[in-house]
Amino acid sequence: MSSPEDSLIAKYFAPLATDAGAFGLTDDAAILNASGDDVVVTADAIVEGVHFLADDPPDTIARKALRVNLSDLAAKGAEPAGFIMTLALREAKDAWLAPFAKALGEDAVHFGCPLLGGDTVSTPGPLSISITAFGRVPEGKMVRRGGAKSGDLVMVTGTIGDATLGLDILKGGEVAKAMANDATGMAALIDRYRVPQPRNALARAVREHAHAAMDVSDGLAGDLAKLCAVSVVSADIRLADVPLSAFAKRLVASGAVGIERLIAGGDDYEVLCAVPQENAGRFMAAAVAAGTTATVIGGFAERIDPPRFLGADGKPVTFRRVSYSHF
Repeated sequence: MSSPEDSLIAKYFAPLATDAGAFGLTDDAAILNASGDDVVVTADAIVEGVHFLADDPPDTIARKALRVNLSDLAAKGAEPAGFIMTLALREAKDAWLAPFAKALGEDAVHFGCPLLGGDTVSTPGPLSISITAFGRVPEGKMVRRGGAKSGDLVMVTGTIGDATLGLDILKGGEVAKAMANDATGMAALIDRYRVPQPRNALARAVREHAHAAMDVSDGLAGDLAKLCAVSVVSADIRLADVPLSAFAKRLVASGAVGIERLIAGGDDYEVLCAVPQENAGRFMAAAVAAGTTATVIGGFAERIDPPRFLGADGKPVTFRRVSYSHF
């Protein structure tokens, strides 16, 4: 006789386990065929009240849980291969699980990253989803944080700061007040917070053109500092060149938000990388072909001090906060 947990897995998640090595989720483990490549492993958890709000739609929670891990794979130059998931639920309700599983399955197909296994548990605490994702890269080709060189360009994909603006809107903050008459803009920013757009279509370009890379999850300023520290270099960033959406530009121009908030806020899930100058054009072209952009925002320098952010006058700007922190 099957247990309630077995029934839950069979109903909602076994249909997502399309890889032969998952055995339809009928075993205690799965097989991931390395296919002669290196296997890249990454793990991220999202927790109610920390990474998503209690009333966020279940389909967006599912997509965020998988996509934040896919973003890490993209920044390593890895092609998605599969994932395992631990789901901690207060209660198992079809009204929540059905749209969650549907969206998770759609993303698994879209990104070529099937469910391989995992665990479901009951918790009295906040809802949490922990995913470990696996990717493949040709042997020795994973792009690490360390590797940026003096003279490399600092490049970032997409736009920066939209997700933190979306979170402010959901919380009814100053951004919500400033955009009260722009329902379309508010919806777009909320979507950037709830549903990241991992740059997996750029994985090959990252492998071929970047010396170092990581995804922007805890804020551009703080994540750049991490990359610089591991690479033992510094960087000079032109604040005017940091790519902002039209919505963010209007908010900055009106004084509703400052640039510090945008570069320190988390949840962008863009790719930050060190690209040799001779590769910049090809990387930009690859980004456009992938449906996004790649922008040069500065350069790496042979120093060991923290990155400098330069204002319009070319002088360093001091920020009170440079990164989202979990603790």
